[in-house]
Amino acid sequence: MKRFLLTSFAVILGISLFAQEGDGWTTKGSVGLNFSQGTYTNWAAGGMNSLSWQGLFNYSANYAKGNFKWDNSLNTALGYSFFDFKKKPLKTDDKIEFTSLAGLKATDHLFYSLELAFRSQFAYGFDYAVDSTQYISKFLAPAYVSLGLGAEWTPNEHFSINFAPITGRLTIVNDDYLASIGAFGVNQLDANDTTAHAYKKVRFEFGARLTAKMKYTVFKNVDYESKLELFSNYLNHPERIDVDWQNLLVLKVNSWLNCNLGTHLIYDYDIPFYDLNPTTGEMVKDPNSKVQFKEVLSIGLLFNL
Repeated sequence: MKRFLLTSFAVILGISLFAQEGDGWTTKGSVGLNFSQGTYTNWAAGGMNSLSWQGLFNYSANYAKGNFKWDNSLNTALGYSFFDFKKKPLKTDDKIEFTSLAGLKATDHLFYSLELAFRSQFAYGFDYAVDSTQYISKFLAPAYVSLGLGAEWTPNEHFSINFAPITGRLTIVNDDYLASIGAFGVNQLDANDTTAHAYKKVRFEFGARLTAKMKYTVFKNVDYESKLELFSNYLNHPERIDVDWQNLLVLKVNSWLNCNLGTHLIYDYDIPFYDLNPTTGEMVKDPNSKVQFKEVLSIGLLFNL
């Protein structure tokens, strides 16, 4: 929680202070806190007491003047569920996403673009169905950093496509254990070499990246947002397209109370998965890649900044 607050505050404070230095800046942000709770006393049908919360912090600072624009956005979330206050809570949501795009106007709706994107998470992650003691992710493990040169097409205020055919992408696994097992596609530890340098913590890819964004008011007090990212690595099987697709439906009850339904789908051929062998009790690498999917439904408070 401390890292969530400090990271969000530091990034947004830096952007805000810089944005106030001159004209042409527009800023927008929101902070939210969602809750769900259930209590059972002598409930014949059975049940378990629970308390869940999710913190949200989103901010954007955009600059436009003449033929130049610079768009910056930060989206963060962190959530936990408590089923037993004597035990550790279970993480339900966790993300850090920052993008910065500089554009030079070519036509009315087309910009030459240079985009920097960063994605990671705040806290340790576990596969609770397998082992709640051995983490499988943490801050900067993984982290994804991409820098792409291309063009952005913005036909209207609701839709945009940025295509960067010259994109470098880094996958960072800043953890000795996760890097040694080849997590998130970095090189796995050589069985014949047990030195600390037998594995890498960074994986480099060079390819093309496409990002499509849509934001639309479906009905009064009902907003829909969608973001689709596609990436092809020129250096290794360019036909295997990485997919990252996020959707968010926001139903506003009033100016501070709303209901959110969010989904997140990821497909990355290079991310390995492991299955438990019931005979030996060991984790065995699955030869096939898998589609990752997350859905979060929440209701709570949201305040605009």
